[in-house]
Amino acid sequence: MSDLHPAIQPYEHGMLDVGDGHLVYWEQSGNPSGKPVVLLHGGPGSGWNEGIRRNFDPQAYRIIAFDQRNCGRSTPHAGDPVIDLSANTTEHLLADIERLRVRLGIERWMLFGGSWGATLALAYAERHPGRVTGILLVAVTTTRQSEIEWLYYGAGQFFPAEWERFRAGVPGADLVAEYHRLLMSPDPAVHAKAAREWCAWEHALVSVDPDAKPNPRQLEPRWQLAFARIVTHYFGNLAWLDDGALLRDAGRLSGIPGILIHGRFDMGGPPTTAWELAQAWPDARLVIVGGAGHSARDPGMQDAVLAAIDEFARGLSAPPSPGGRAPTS
Repeated sequence: MSDLHPAIQPYEHGMLDVGDGHLVYWEQSGNPSGKPVVLLHGGPGSGWNEGIRRNFDPQAYRIIAFDQRNCGRSTPHAGDPVIDLSANTTEHLLADIERLRVRLGIERWMLFGGSWGATLALAYAERHPGRVTGILLVAVTTTRQSEIEWLYYGAGQFFPAEWERFRAGVPGADLVAEYHRLLMSPDPAVHAKAAREWCAWEHALVSVDPDAKPNPRQLEPRWQLAFARIVTHYFGNLAWLDDGALLRDAGRLSGIPGILIHGRFDMGGPPTTAWELAQAWPDARLVIVGGAGHSARDPGMQDAVLAAIDEFARGLSAPPSPGGRAPTS
């Protein structure tokens, strides 16, 4: 396994006022003159994990990270007792990414996204292709209905005991909607139990290692509540995307180089989506990691990610638009 780069501290950070009463935490690290890359975290609602930036050579990259609305260090936080998520949708996040790009004075940047972050990266790139130099996606998702159905129903056939526990926690047939209702309950006993059960199911699917332990922060009740609330909010609405739109519109990515990395045994999202995206996006290359699941810590995933990041650092990049200026849409 290849070694990660040393831990570093950001050279700049702040809170971006994105409207609707929301402040989004952002930070920059690495080389201010390096290749700009923005890191789009998963979940939705996981928040920014500082370990992700250790994949990137701090001498080669200008590393931009932020916490998406209502999670991490962004405020208001979805782990608070009462929260309104109405101003947290995919459209809001896409607008936030553009505000951050403008705030930092970046003309074009590379996108890195994993799991939900892959969906968000694709949505942004298809909206603003001229702003994107390259895309690296890990554990590829597009948040189609079929993907949500697999995640909360189909995968249960491989984890029958865990799925039975997950299913027993709610009264109705629509697990995502029923869990969201419980998670938004003002009763701490109700929403805390629902958050624990939701996160236990999510963890069951993550790694090929049956003894894999969650990151310690994922055991914190406030983190669990924020994560589960935001996930069910997004997935209950299919991320406000027309079903299949990201694959249908993949032609908009023409000319943008991409590398797609996916575990062969990803129970959170089988390789079908990554394969379909690679067929629809000729400039993308699919890398299937034979012994891995959904987790970036599974065998072979780290090596594949580091190799792809180094390849982008050596110059794998989309050419600038004619005239040297990137279009805004």
